[in-house]
Amino acid sequence: MIVNGCTPVLLVPGFMTDGDLWRDMADDLAAIGPIVYADLGDGDTIEAMARHAASSCPSPCVLVGFSMGGYIAREMVRLVPDKVAALVLIATSARADTPQQTQRKANASRTVSASSYRGLSTPAIKASLASRHANDQPLIARVQAMGLRLGYDEFIRQSTLARPGDLDRLGDIHCPTLVIATTEDQLRTLDEAKELRDGIPGSTLQVIENSGHMVPLEQPGPLAASMTSWLRGIDIPDQRIIQSIKHTVTM
Repeated sequence: MIVNGCTPVLLVPGFMTDGDLWRDMADDLAAIGPIVYADLGDGDTIEAMARHAASSCPSPCVLVGFSMGGYIAREMVRLVPDKVAALVLIATSARADTPQQTQRKANASRTVSASSYRGLSTPAIKASLASRHANDQPLIARVQAMGLRLGYDEFIRQSTLARPGDLDRLGDIHCPTLVIATTEDQLRTLDEAKELRDGIPGSTLQVIENSGHMVPLEQPGPLAASMTSWLRGIDIPDQRIIQSIKHTVTM
């Protein structure tokens, strides 16, 4: 079982977001353990970014991936399975980019220059929010501020990043896994969340009401409650016991 206050929580952000994505949830997640922010600052593929982030992954940890971060988190589990006590996938998918999505991202990167870059556009941000939050100017400004902090070069890198599908490899993930979707996500469908649940052995699906894609910002309280309740209820073998068994077997 997750020990309250002792298990590090490694947070992997989504497209053009940073640690501020999790700000409103930090106190709740700290009840599980120390908060650690994944470093995605290297690599031009999902696998390379995962390898970079995994190099400093605490062990054992709760690994949390949001949106694009869900793709990275799953690769991290495959790279360092012994370090991941539990996995939480939020508003993400196992499907590959469609040609239309690839073209749209390529077009976005070509139409913005370093001098004109001001973070993500207001229409793009509104498309990621539930209708009730679409005119929340402080929320929109907060998303834009994350993009500005990351900068133009990072926008180009992430915009041209291919997201290969891994539906056929979900069975490789064997740690306890929680999949979280929302009722008003216009970017990722409930069917995509169900594919993750059905493909990862023993995983659980929960749905957050009254939120679009940006659920850590739109509904941080319900999201944190969903995560912490699930984490406190799962049964995770003590990693020290696992390592002792492995050592005994290999002697």
